Amino acid sequence: MNSVYTFLLLGVAAGWLSGMMGVGGGIIIVPALMMIFGFSLRDAQGTSLAAIMPPVGFLAAYTFYQNGNLNIKVAAMIATGFILGAYLGAKTNYAIKKEVMEKVFAVLLIIVAVRMLLKNN
Repeated sequence: MNSVYTFLLLGVAAGWLSGMMGVGGGIIIVPALMMIFGFSLRDAQGTSLAAIMPPVGFLAAYTFYQNGNLNIKVAAMIATGFILGAYLGAKTNYAIKKEVMEKVFAVLLIIVAVRMLLKNN
């Protein structure tokens, strides 16, 4: 039962960050499932994808829409591409060795973090 509350708390944290900054699944949920709960990378990725679909797709986006910060045409185009991209990404994941995917994922997070830290605004 304790893990139920922990998973709910993870969802709240990821949802909050997703609604606030547009991140959540890959940056919060996947690493947390791996480091805290011992999930494999692929189990964490699949679980994260399934978890973020309803809340991000509806509630957070609706709030941005209410405040005039949602371009529906662009979102629809991205979503259409995302369907194919997500499918191809999942297929690619299984074409690459698990150990290599873990390294690729870690490097991607490092690159994003360094770029954000060094960006001048």
